[in-house]
Amino acid sequence: MSFLNIPNTLTMMRILIVPIFVMALIYGRYKIALFLFVLATITDTLDGLIARKTGQKTLIGAFLDPLADKVILMTSFIIFAILKWIPYWLVIIVISRDLIVVIGWMVLYIITGSSRVEVSWFGKIAIAAQFLLIAYKLISINFPKTIPQPTMEVYILVGVLTTISGVHYIYRTLTQQDEK
Repeated sequence: MSFLNIPNTLTMMRILIVPIFVMALIYGRYKIALFLFVLATITDTLDGLIARKTGQKTLIGAFLDPLADKVILMTSFIIFAILKWIPYWLVIIVISRDLIVVIGWMVLYIITGSSRVEVSWFGKIAIAAQFLLIAYKLISINFPKTIPQPTMEVYILVGVLTTISGVHYIYRTLTQQDEK
C-alpha cells in the first residue's frame, strides 16, 4: 500500500493549509481564512471517508490525520486568542487537554511499549465542538450583520466538552492498564 495515496495527500494538504490560514488571519483576510478553514474541514471528512471506502488506511495516515486536526485547531485557538476573539482560558483548556493526552501517550509507550490510543466518542464530540466553534466564529466575523458572535455559554460548552474528553482519555487509559 502506497504512502502517497489520496487520503494521505488530502491530510498533508490540510497541514500545508495552516500557514496560509494563519497569514490570512494576521493580514485581516478573514474571508480567505474562512474558505481555507472550510477547505481543511472538507479534506478532513474526505480523507477518512476515502481511506475507509477504498481500503487505503495506512499507519502514516492514522498518525497524520489527528496531527493535522491538532495543528489547525491549536493554531486557530492561539491566533483567535491573540486577536481577542475567544477567551484565553478556553485556549488553555484546549491546549492542556491535547498536551496531557500526547504526554500520557508518550509515557504509556515508554513504560509499556504499546502505542495504541483509541479515539473515544467524547474525544470526537470535543473535536467537533472545537471545529464548529472556530468555523462559527469565522462566519460571524465575515458576516457580522447576519450571524451573531458566539456567547459565553458556547465557549463554556466547548471548554466543558474538551475537559470531559480529556478526563475520559485519562480514565480509560488508566483502567485499561489495570486490566493488563
